[in-house]
Amino acid sequence: MSLGVKEIRVMVVDDSILARSLIISGLSEQPHINVVGYAVNALDAQRKIPQLQPDVLTLDVEMPGMSGIDFLKQLMRTSPMPVVLVSSLNPNVFDALSDAVDFVQKPDGRTDKKAFIDLLSKKIFAASKARVRPAIQTGAAPLPLTSIPPFGPSATFDRMVIGLGASTGGTEATLEVMKRLPADIPAMLIVQHMPPGFTKMYAERLNRLCRMEVREAQDGDTLHRGLALVAPADYQMRIVRSPRGGYAVTCRSGERVSGHRPSVDALFHSMAETVKDPMVGIIMTGMGRDGADGLLAMRSRGAYTIGQDEASSVVYGMPMVAYNIGAVMVQASCQNVASALAKHLNSIR
Repeated sequence: MSLGVKEIRVMVVDDSILARSLIISGLSEQPHINVVGYAVNALDAQRKIPQLQPDVLTLDVEMPGMSGIDFLKQLMRTSPMPVVLVSSLNPNVFDALSDAVDFVQKPDGRTDKKAFIDLLSKKIFAASKARVRPAIQTGAAPLPLTSIPPFGPSATFDRMVIGLGASTGGTEATLEVMKRLPADIPAMLIVQHMPPGFTKMYAERLNRLCRMEVREAQDGDTLHRGLALVAPADYQMRIVRSPRGGYAVTCRSGERVSGHRPSVDALFHSMAETVKDPMVGIIMTGMGRDGADGLLAMRSRGAYTIGQDEASSVVYGMPMVAYNIGAVMVQASCQNVASALAKHLNSIR
């Protein structure tokens, strides 16, 4: 182990011997990761966690007896720690992301094992840096949800475009923003780093829980008020001028940008180059710097820019870099990003 780099103690919880063996053997070859043990189910994990004292847990979602999701809820009440979920294509994984730091898709016979381990290692590294909060105890008073009232008719808002980018911790952070916004919000474009298959389910979840229409973007989709498009996994989403007037999106495979596909930088740079109407850029919790340079380009073209603050970020990476390079005009907590956005919109309507 290199001097100055802390070893990350990892415990693997998975009932599948094949998946468990793949994860353990793969992680054991990664620098700065020490697999200190494993558990075959939730009960086994409950016994071993106090003994092994891991820094990060990888947790299978679907296990016999107590599910990974139920175990996670219990764990975060008693012994909160960073958890990376290992999940098949299961929409229930999003219900657990208020407690887990992040997730990866569970490997199957078609999985590129090296790519899977590389991704899981990155998620574990991010999780080791994450800000983990204890779960709210049952019976505790819920935090108030401040909803923004409808904006009403506005030619400015009809042309405006809002871009939002997030990574680690971003699924729930983005929901916190979106569920406060009205149905007639200006057109929104969202990039969330996520595996293939999950972006469609995530968009459907946002559509159920928020007042505007939310769906996974398709190549050629046109933008309009009240619509939010989520970049499809493994594609770069960029904004272009629509032949019919206004704006549309392209969703194409292309190269990775800032190490990601979809990339927040790819979207934000395209907004800076293409959008000639009022625009807003929002950067949320996440590891690394994806989106920071693109947000700076947006600000230089007159965009209003908002960054999530350190205290409410699961990982204060992307918004920190954006703030440090001068891309962020206003910082706000996860719960107050929507209010900061609404305040700006009401000032220019």
